[in-house]
Amino acid sequence: MDCCVIPLRHGGLSLVQTTDFFYPLVEDPYMMGRIACANVLSDLYAMGITECDNMLMLLSVSQKMNDKDRERVMPLIIQGFRDAAEEGGTSVTGGQTVINPWIIVGGVASVVCQPNEFIMPDGAVPGDVLVLTKPLGTQVAVNAHQWLDQTERWNKIKLVVTKEEVKEAYQEAMFSMATLNRTGLMHKFQAHAATDVTGFGLLGHANNLAAQQRDEVAFVIHNLPIIAKMAAISKACGNLFNLIQGTSAETSGGLLVCLPREQAAKFCSEMKSQSSAAGGQGAAGGAWIIGIVEKGDRRARIIDKPRIIEVPARGSQTANQENNSASPSPNLS
Repeated sequence: MDCCVIPLRHGGLSLVQTTDFFYPLVEDPYMMGRIACANVLSDLYAMGITECDNMLMLLSVSQKMNDKDRERVMPLIIQGFRDAAEEGGTSVTGGQTVINPWIIVGGVASVVCQPNEFIMPDGAVPGDVLVLTKPLGTQVAVNAHQWLDQTERWNKIKLVVTKEEVKEAYQEAMFSMATLNRTGLMHKFQAHAATDVTGFGLLGHANNLAAQQRDEVAFVIHNLPIIAKMAAISKACGNLFNLIQGTSAETSGGLLVCLPREQAAKFCSEMKSQSSAAGGQGAAGGAWIIGIVEKGDRRARIIDKPRIIEVPARGSQTANQENNSASPSPNLS
């Protein structure tokens, strides 16, 4: 499970709690703080929880940093973390800071809940639909951006992508990772189970979720929404990322949600409306139907030739064109 759920001694309440941390992956310290906070809170949101009572921040300052760099960088990371927490309706009340060879940033999120406030991730049934709420490809985008200054690596991908497209994808990945997965729609549309997609990649987390289901079900993934051009980069790099195979790591990725079939399209539509109001997840925004739940052996798989949904970066010419036209309803074809 993404969180621990601990029954308390008082009044049928439970403590729901999670912790996470990782190393910097973007160049902007403020955005790194926001991404770290969003990543911690995402575990609560994957349980259908929308409120967080308290956060702690875990911060490791690199011993390799000089005083000037430390005084510039670390306050920006802290401010980004605090601002994201405030956006999520909570606050950072403490934590721990240490000296370490590497910068590490993360935290703890806690909430006391009544049983009707969280959704246990074990109720998927045959006939459900799988929905993903953020595009894939963040690891590829971040690495490709780093390769802009590395001639040997850039030469491997320059035939399938331009430098401008890499910069746009990097910005999209950064803003996507910093976007909170906070939504009340899992309750509104009777979600049966969910998890967030992070370090194990889409297929890894789908397998973990499938294994936890009470019913004997399997997840079959047909569609892969991916930040524009990242699928082509992944293919050009051979087995380095395995994005299409579903094992490319994501950071602060979207929610993978099991929904009743009759609710999935409405869930996606409302997620898109919320996303557009908040600045959007690329042009398509919001959520994509990516697969189905069928009777099976509590495993997940991606079909041999999944449909790749290219998600243009916000602000790109393609995104602006799509935002000015009607978008088709998500489907499984």
